[in-house]
Amino acid sequence: MSTPIERAGSGDPRTPPISPQLALRVAVLGGVALLMFAIIFFRLWFLQVLSGEQYVQQANANSVRQLPIAAPRGQILDSEGQPIVTSRITNAVQIVPSALPPAGRPRLVLYHRLGALLGMSAAHIEELVIVGRKAVPYAPVTIKTDAGRGVLTELAERQNEYPGVTQQPVSIRSYPYGDMAAQALGYVGQVSKEELKKSAFKGVQQGTVIGQAGLEYYYDHYLRGRPGVQRVQVDSAGYPEPSKLKTTQPLAGHSLRVTLNFPLQREGEVALRQGMGLAHADGNPGNGGAFLAMDPRNGEIVAQGSYPSFNPNLLAKPLTEDELKAIEGTGSEAPLTDRATEGAYPTGSAFKPITAIASLEAGILNPNEGLGAGSCIEATGGGGELFCNSGQNNYGALGLVDALKVSSDTYFFTVGEMDNNRGHNVIQDMAKKLGIGEEAAIDLPTEFKGVVPSPEWRAIQDRLQEECLRHHRASRCGYVAEIRPWEVGDNMDLAVGQGDLQTNPLQMAVAYSTLANAYMNGGNGTVVTPHLGMAIDETDGGLVQTLNFPPARHVHFNYSNLSLVMDGIHDAASEMGGTSADVWSGWNQAEHPVYGKTGTAERGVGQAYQAWYLCYVADPKRPIVIAVTIEHGGFGDQSAAPVARLMASEWFHQPEKLIAGSSPDK
Repeated sequence: MSTPIERAGSGDPRTPPISPQLALRVAVLGGVALLMFAIIFFRLWFLQVLSGEQYVQQANANSVRQLPIAAPRGQILDSEGQPIVTSRITNAVQIVPSALPPAGRPRLVLYHRLGALLGMSAAHIEELVIVGRKAVPYAPVTIKTDAGRGVLTELAERQNEYPGVTQQPVSIRSYPYGDMAAQALGYVGQVSKEELKKSAFKGVQQGTVIGQAGLEYYYDHYLRGRPGVQRVQVDSAGYPEPSKLKTTQPLAGHSLRVTLNFPLQREGEVALRQGMGLAHADGNPGNGGAFLAMDPRNGEIVAQGSYPSFNPNLLAKPLTEDELKAIEGTGSEAPLTDRATEGAYPTGSAFKPITAIASLEAGILNPNEGLGAGSCIEATGGGGELFCNSGQNNYGALGLVDALKVSSDTYFFTVGEMDNNRGHNVIQDMAKKLGIGEEAAIDLPTEFKGVVPSPEWRAIQDRLQEECLRHHRASRCGYVAEIRPWEVGDNMDLAVGQGDLQTNPLQMAVAYSTLANAYMNGGNGTVVTPHLGMAIDETDGGLVQTLNFPPARHVHFNYSNLSLVMDGIHDAASEMGGTSADVWSGWNQAEHPVYGKTGTAERGVGQAYQAWYLCYVADPKRPIVIAVTIEHGGFGDQSAAPVARLMASEWFHQPEKLIAGSSPDK
């Protein structure tokens, strides 16, 4: 039996034939796959052949980090050209984090060894490294400046025992006079991430040292100079490695010449502490204070100080967060706060000349009419509340000049009631006209605007208090002590510088300067723009720019009215019975007449008084206005006025006498 022979070309009868539809699908899928492979091939060819060089360059750039080299900041010079803030080059001890031993015991041993050499704890060094790496990740971290020749010699001779520790010349800020004028001058530090977002620091590189407060901050653009650039090669982990990249050297900043008079500034600092000592002798805390002296013709601030103070040299060095908080202080200490420009205090009777000129100019007050008889008065419709002289003194009915001389509260309470009954903000408008309750536009980064209470202000505060109480507990809402409408007693308190009035030596000096320069010019005066800057100089002393500060506005007073006010405060400082006459005993009033007013302000139940003294000392060539306040200093003539007398003695080269007053009134 023979096997059948299959025909050529015949398939297995069990395999189904390929349909046209399936063949089409296979062809389409094959084409898509071919297209995808073609795209991938051409993309690889583009990246490797056409763009390879470009990406190599970008990769190289990504491995380079630019670190700023701080430029030596320009000097700050006093009005005579004497440097009061400088920069100097010193060798700093730095740590290169990438070169440190491994974390754990080896690194801890290094920190202990280095700490013993530098007089620092290992934990302190470790915290500085952490803080420094956060600020500028790729840069060496400065551990200590001014380490001393012995330390640097030890590190150089035993370098193998201190892996990752180097020495590097750095420019640091130097404040040779320590805490003198510290708040006005300010301090420096590395720019923060938040500051880099501000327009003032546009283009500034992270790690750059900038001004952080005071004049250092306000004039930073001039003082900072142009930082250099150190280009650092980093590895894939972001750590620096040896390289020969080009370094751009920094360009030193300009110098700032300021209006501060060094001898007067120094005397003011000493005198303020002596005034606080007088407060202590009278049993008052006297735990803070400020002074500001100004040329009333143009607003040049010739002295400005605040206590407690701080040493800005400490802030020019590496600090941990805890160390910074310790310097900043808390509560009533707050040494970084400039009480001369940022303080907020009632003024007491130092405000009375403002009440007087306001009431005279408004035609409300007859200066010859006797007012204020009795030791106390009761406001019309005041519900029986009494407004009394200090110590229940009764000066009798007085005219304006004598009321200013002896500082009769009952007289000015009466004037405050008269002004309130007129229905207009007589005192408030004059206070703002003179610069109280308005920003003075001083060339410092911050200042307190002040508060001059009025019916409108009271209504706003009541509304804010109500809104706050709806959402929070009463302890968090401090707009007003109680919600109530404006009362006549509020205006009576304002008339004597009490109640809700809040201001500071800067604003009071501007107000008294306005009265003084108007008095010099027949009633035509200017509200000066207070300032510390005078000129920008080259590092070699050449002038770059003179700084100009035009007055805020011009004012005019009836000269007869103004003369009455000035006569009153001149008598207060020169005639027997005047509130500060004994402080100025022996002063040559004919050569340099003094126009001064004490202030003794209540600050709350159980608290000692806020002591004030404002004076204008006349001179054809160098007149001066001096404002002094001492927190919890007692009566103004007992602690604040003696400070002004000492400062005036320095200014006019007179024998210094520390004389505490004994006036019975505020």
